[in-house]
Amino acid sequence: MTSFNGLGMHLGNLARLSQARTRSISPENFTGEKGQGGMATDGTGAACARDLGIGWKISPSIRIAPGETRTLADVRGSGAIQHIWMTLTGHWRHSILRIYWDDQDTPSVECPAGDFFACGWGQYAQISSLAVCVNPGSAFNCYWEMPYRKGFRITMTNIAAQEMTLYYQITFTETDVSDDVAYFHAQFRRVNPLPYKQVYTILDGVRGQGQYVGTYLAWGVNNNGWWGEGEIKFYLDGDDEYPTICGTGTEDYFCGSYNFDVGKEHGGYREFTTPYSGLAQVIRPDGLYRSQMRFSMYRWHITDPIRFARDLRVTIQALGWRSGGRYLPLQDDIASVAYWYQTLPTAPFPPLPDADYLEVI
Repeated sequence: MTSFNGLGMHLGNLARLSQARTRSISPENFTGEKGQGGMATDGTGAACARDLGIGWKISPSIRIAPGETRTLADVRGSGAIQHIWMTLTGHWRHSILRIYWDDQDTPSVECPAGDFFACGWGQYAQISSLAVCVNPGSAFNCYWEMPYRKGFRITMTNIAAQEMTLYYQITFTETDVSDDVAYFHAQFRRVNPLPYKQVYTILDGVRGQGQYVGTYLAWGVNNNGWWGEGEIKFYLDGDDEYPTICGTGTEDYFCGSYNFDVGKEHGGYREFTTPYSGLAQVIRPDGLYRSQMRFSMYRWHITDPIRFARDLRVTIQALGWRSGGRYLPLQDDIASVAYWYQTLPTAPFPPLPDADYLEVI
């Protein structure tokens, strides 16, 4: 019988023994090497530990200067990342997370940290899903399994004008990876406002074989009324004008129905967070300067991945209602993260917007 490599973990195989080796990187062990944790003599907690000495939480976090990129992890060998935890100060869209696989110069993950963890509006929202959990007060957790064959590198770039503090832990396993395993990818986009009668592109330019596994949307509404009549469309393997997969409405794709609305007498929009989908956040007007509705939604294709053999494009329409029972093409503020696995190489992503364009007011 083939030995168990320790990947694809779930309750059904949790008791199986494996030769895989667990390692974890944090500011208390920057390399993740065996027996090298808690040895720091300097760090952000040094003053607090001055009466206690080495081993007493001397380096729990790092500080990243404005414009600086810090390497959080640089690992050689084969295996998989199994959990990422972090919490950070500052504007969550001004902290750019990148992940590189197997010596690629092009990142396979490039995303503001808040949006990557399905919190695009810069404020806490509880998320209790299989792939991402966000817990009080600003604890970001990622459980996407991320295999690699030669190694991986993770960086964080601070594009803000202020220094940021970052606490993080990256847990991975050193093990063999089978030939049929693809590489994790995540790409951020934002358009504000969406031009009239244009569709919003969630993902384009993907080349290779793989499977699409998730969508996060931060949707800011710039009109009155319901905003989610638009259809999501998946163009697979050479689809041109018409897609292979076409949804029936925005809330339908995110596994809700009828506007996520439980009636005015029950509070109207109803947030929910489940293992595979959620309307995690509804930001309501305050009657003063917070004038527009904002929504935060995720949909994970864990049991229903969308498989493609050669290429993939994903779009969504922004539609509301106008007079006469007609659809109204909306000009909303839409940001997204697409999550997928594919073979390498990774095609270059569109350039990220600058700090001002990314900023959430």
